[in-house]
Amino acid sequence: MAQLPPGIYLITSFTRDQWYRAFIFVLTFMLYASFHLSRKPISIVKGELHKHCVIPQDTEFINYKKYEVHNQPMEKPCNKSSSDWEPFDKSNYKELLGALDYSFLCAYAIGMYLSGIIGERLPIRYYLTGGMFASGLFTAMFGFGYFYNIHNLSFYIAAQIVNGLVQTTGWPSVVTCIGNWFGKGRRGLIMGLWNSHTSVGNILGSLIAGYWVSTCWGLSFVVPGIIISVMGIVCYLFLIEHPNDINCTSTPTNNSKSYMNGSNRFKIQKPKLSTKETSKSQDPEMQCLLSDSENCLKPLSQSNGVCEGYEKGQSAISFIGALRIPGVVEFSLCLLFAKLVSYTFLFWLPLYITNVDNLNAKEAGDLSTLFDVGGIFGGILAGIISDRLKKRASTCGIMLLIAAPTLYVFSAVSKMGLEATVVMLLICGALVNGPYALITTAVSADLGTHKSLKGNARALSTVTAIIDGTGSVGAALGPLLAGLLSPTGWNNVFYMLMIADACALLFLFRLIRKELRCGMDQTLFKEH
Repeated sequence: MAQLPPGIYLITSFTRDQWYRAFIFVLTFMLYASFHLSRKPISIVKGELHKHCVIPQDTEFINYKKYEVHNQPMEKPCNKSSSDWEPFDKSNYKELLGALDYSFLCAYAIGMYLSGIIGERLPIRYYLTGGMFASGLFTAMFGFGYFYNIHNLSFYIAAQIVNGLVQTTGWPSVVTCIGNWFGKGRRGLIMGLWNSHTSVGNILGSLIAGYWVSTCWGLSFVVPGIIISVMGIVCYLFLIEHPNDINCTSTPTNNSKSYMNGSNRFKIQKPKLSTKETSKSQDPEMQCLLSDSENCLKPLSQSNGVCEGYEKGQSAISFIGALRIPGVVEFSLCLLFAKLVSYTFLFWLPLYITNVDNLNAKEAGDLSTLFDVGGIFGGILAGIISDRLKKRASTCGIMLLIAAPTLYVFSAVSKMGLEATVVMLLICGALVNGPYALITTAVSADLGTHKSLKGNARALSTVTAIIDGTGSVGAALGPLLAGLLSPTGWNNVFYMLMIADACALLFLFRLIRKELRCGMDQTLFKEH
């Protein structure tokens, strides 16, 4: 018999289940990257909606003036009708452009709380497909303003608000899907790698929007809108919500099997164990972090309401029921402040680099991507550490504790030259985005499938939406506060970010203490 070719040998070395898991990993990665790809154009097009050359007295014009000399041998007259896009040609253009950001982020934060609850009651494939089509439509709608010569601010605000609402269908859906396919064993590492879709989507969105921004900025929105709609078709044709839907071996995280297929879920329950046996069967991390779930192991009539209605595996969890899951409130509030820091960097870092390192807009934008690069490594590192230590809260706490003084160092060192800025951008990106990535992925999946739910994984979408929705409130507040504080000096912005990191750490203190105490108890138990 002839020896198998190396390529065929590589293919056959993986099992059917492994191939399907790899396929779902790549597919959900691409789906959510398209969401971020469609969000990015607004930050690229802002400079075209109001050009700095229009108002020479503007302070930002002074920063860019020496670079514009090379591109404009003769200074062009301030012809607003030919240079800017009404209504963003007014002197208060900063407030108007800021309103576009805040309308999207606030709608996203509010919609996220509703999205998870709705998603629990609908098949994920249909829900996500509909959300992607709607996102494509309203992303393109902003660009239609260019082709139809629309100059009404309400039109653009409405497009941003509705787009923010429909984009909330993405995150709970993809996290629920990947949480179904990957168990707790190496969930931190897997989701740390998977979460890099955020940076990939941002980079692709910048490149695509930048290609048309100077010639036809409407296409900067229409093309991403088409891309996310096409990915919606891919989602409808190929997304598999749960491994049991195709008879793959699921990675159990519960004592009972849950067979889920959208809204038609049924459950085959294993024989119940005693409370003592159940406690022994739980993994150490869940016993430490979620020890409050003992109430759920009591008879149904004595439960605290978290597990009520799940014995039959049919009812989706309520909003209040999800909040009662131990750890959800703490991680949600922690993410509020962690995401505040991350999104402040997202919206204000290019301007900060321009002012401090005297770079033009393009150079500052390119340099700011190093923060996202550091975030990729930070997410992976946080996942690896939390998997090895089996302590999610403690891992986040360590990174937040180091991040606060690092932000102060960045504000001081970045003024010393470009090389120092590059190094500190990578370090800050890792420390700021590490906890953010871990909470929105692995922690959300852990809490949405923990033991107190007795095998019912229908809480995953709601829990994910609550955590990320609360974080999105911080995402809306961060850029707003930075805009108010930056005129008083950049140091005040960094002080605000350091306080936010300290608050994030404070909300995790109870969970960290519980993890450490449980770790000591387990060590003493092994010694005896």
